[in-house]
Amino acid sequence: MVIIFIILAALAGAIAFLYNGLVSKRQMAENGWSDIDVQLKRRADLIPNLVQTVKAYAKHEKQLFIDVTEKRNLALAAGENPQARGAAESALSQPVGRLLAIAEDYPELKASQNFLDLQNELSETEDKIEMARRFYNGAVRELNTTIETVPSNFIAGPFGFKKRDYFEIDPVDAAIPNVEFDT
Repeated sequence: MVIIFIILAALAGAIAFLYNGLVSKRQMAENGWSDIDVQLKRRADLIPNLVQTVKAYAKHEKQLFIDVTEKRNLALAAGENPQARGAAESALSQPVGRLLAIAEDYPELKASQNFLDLQNELSETEDKIEMARRFYNGAVRELNTTIETVPSNFIAGPFGFKKRDYFEIDPVDAAIPNVEFDT
């Protein structure tokens, strides 16, 4: 009887250990997603200021401004699904890249301190998005691996732990030509 009790206690301890490990990994993935969300919202908040700055110099780029605004709204409405959000954010990257690239056609815009500040902030935000994406994808890799491996896979299913999708996004910088500003 004592042996059965010891075996059951050891089994309960192992289940608790595996469960707590899964909870910890899930929390890391949720924390990573939150960091991504914060940076994507920061980028979305910078875009209207950038559009207004460029509008002052490039009034005939109306379709581009409409495209940026529509893609920004779709990105903000994409929700918490990493695949849907990644696709919407990637779609936004293209017109934002074009918006930044038109500075070459407008020397006054290229020299505008407001434009340069916004461009710098957007670049810093893209770097932060990349760091947050790497953290999140690493946490998701750990969670997914734990969910799929023995013995934790016996605990993951019954307790509702599910694999998560990785977050992929085309950065704005990929759409921006490398431009040197003469000073």
